Amino acid sequence: MPAEWEPHAATWIAWPHNRSDWPGKFAPIPWVYAEIVRNLARGERVEILVQDAEEEERARRVLDKASALGKNVRFRRCRTNRVWTRDYGPQFLVSGKRKLAAANFRFNAWAKYDDWKFDDTAGRRIAKWAGAEEFRSPLVLEGGSIDVNGAGLLLTTEECLLSEVQQRNPGRRQEEIERALADFLGIDSVVWLGRGIVGDDTHGHVDDIARFVAPDTVVAAVEPNRADPNHEPLADNLLRLRARKLNVVELPMPRPVVFAGRRLPASYANFYIGNACVLAPVFNDPQDRRALNLLAECFPDREVVPIYCGDLVWGLGTIHCMTQQQPR
Repeated sequence: MPAEWEPHAATWIAWPHNRSDWPGKFAPIPWVYAEIVRNLARGERVEILVQDAEEEERARRVLDKASALGKNVRFRRCRTNRVWTRDYGPQFLVSGKRKLAAANFRFNAWAKYDDWKFDDTAGRRIAKWAGAEEFRSPLVLEGGSIDVNGAGLLLTTEECLLSEVQQRNPGRRQEEIERALADFLGIDSVVWLGRGIVGDDTHGHVDDIARFVAPDTVVAAVEPNRADPNHEPLADNLLRLRARKLNVVELPMPRPVVFAGRRLPASYANFYIGNACVLAPVFNDPQDRRALNLLAECFPDREVVPIYCGDLVWGLGTIHCMTQQQPR
């Protein structure tokens, strides 16, 4: 499985349609998507899943008004339950001869929701459209629960893959999961972190807490405020990363983002690495600038583009959650 910073042929997203994911706050979401598409399409093709012809027309109108509709934007009609293509899309692979393949794991809506069957089949359709040789795994695994360095090393969390809460694979031991990651993704070694952040509906996805930015370098979220419930788990994750002799760049957390009495999983670690840019979530927070500067130092060959996600995160995910790269 290549690293995210390796060249893409395309990025796959699904146009937002499930209003219940952003109750009372859906109106701005398509415009956030338009800004994401506009920036990504400067450097790669953007493949957009739409429910039907009517939704495609709505999406075209929004993208056209936002100057985001161009030759690099393509629509695919495919029923989905939600927009989080990172989690139900295929994990694309390449062989030594750069032949494209796709590992399709099972998806069950984070072992939490009942409406997931359209999402579970979408990965197979994406793989077919991409022209990838498909390999299916009986394991339940979401793309947001893993991150790879392109050289055989993978990050994940015990909270997501080993916990009995929102348990994806009952009865599967750690050794079995590691074997499946080796067999289907070409992984040599797994770095097990502990817990994710407060408000994470997925119960511990790694793409909110730690991400590879180079084969030997990880950015890791930190929370210096000892009174914050994120302080202890993020400090523990930092120790685990350093014990593996990885270079660690400490990425701040924004102040708590709360809406309708609920703390949301706001994190700067949920960035997405495109061909021409890095899309970084921001929250109108004093730490926004510091996080953007750190990411710019990690990616000197790409423009770091801030995307306001104060509304998007009400859906309990941001930029990395709604994108899936197809390697070139």
